[in-house]
Amino acid sequence: MELPDLYKNSRILIVDDNAANIFLLRELLSDDGFEHIVTTTDPFEAIQIFKSQRFDIMLLDIQMPKLDGFGVLKSLREYAPNDYLPVVVLTAQQDNTTRLRALSEGAKDFLTKPFNNAEVLQRVYNLLEMRTYHSMLTDENVYLEHLVAKRTREIERTRLEIINRLSMASELRDTETGQHILRIGQTSHLLAEELGLDDNFCKLILHASPMHDVGKIGIPDHILLKPGQLDPEELVVMKTHAQIGADILKGDKSPLLKMAHDIALTHHEKWDGSGYPNGLAGQAIPIEGRITTICDVFDALSSERPYKKAWNFEDSLAYIKENCGSHFDPEIRNQFEKSFDDICQIKTEIPDPVFKAKKA
Repeated sequence: MELPDLYKNSRILIVDDNAANIFLLRELLSDDGFEHIVTTTDPFEAIQIFKSQRFDIMLLDIQMPKLDGFGVLKSLREYAPNDYLPVVVLTAQQDNTTRLRALSEGAKDFLTKPFNNAEVLQRVYNLLEMRTYHSMLTDENVYLEHLVAKRTREIERTRLEIINRLSMASELRDTETGQHILRIGQTSHLLAEELGLDDNFCKLILHASPMHDVGKIGIPDHILLKPGQLDPEELVVMKTHAQIGADILKGDKSPLLKMAHDIALTHHEKWDGSGYPNGLAGQAIPIEGRITTICDVFDALSSERPYKKAWNFEDSLAYIKENCGSHFDPEIRNQFEKSFDDICQIKTEIPDPVFKAKKA
């Protein structure tokens, strides 16, 4: 029987306490063209050999002293539970009890002693073919998983790029600066970490919170860029930016855009229910909205605008404290104060450029 080219590099491990059986099998397989054959009469050594090398098939005697073939199968299964190693059991016993136990322990086929040479080679070929198909399927699955993961990363990068560009677009129309949205992302991320929220949430809020004011794209210039205080009618229009932003971001199933939607919609809600657009109160306001709110208010107070001077950090913090329980979540306000030095550092390290008033 001529060895198929596909199997010439196959590695075979033969385990039998009878040296004569090993000699017979080794000669038979070598004469057929197999070159990578390892043998042992010690079942304990077989386990160590298996751990140190990769094999494509094992020929394993069942009746061995000290450690029988069932013990070897059990050890292999414990060492590599997910590996597919075809094991051919060598046995002089033909009772169903032995066969069923061998199959339950992981054997794939049987060879009955004394051996029929043609049968030995054919069973080895059959199991090597199964091993080859299994390896091909595993490799294909790994490749497909890699493609899916790569595509998922590309989609997330695209979503993130869209968010960044929308954030930049909204800032170009506003009197705030691009530094403002960077600081909101950084301070919201810091605060989420200090509140003990999970890593995925912290990563999401880092990129979603800068989108809080994207709805200002829909506010007319004469209101958005007005240098003085807004009159009541203008204020009503300005407040629509929260709903506009939510409408821009709604509909996507991405966790990132969903969080960005929720932040845009709720970052002007207040703890006591007096905010807008929906008058939500307390825990009904999603935590990402509550975090972004306090970071946004602090940054706005401590930044210069055409219509006001920047407050110092201490006065801005005092405002946060005074409005705890009305505007701000008390727990988040407490953590904000504990993290105040780090928040001020972010504010200092990402400063606004020298302000120049925009023309309406």
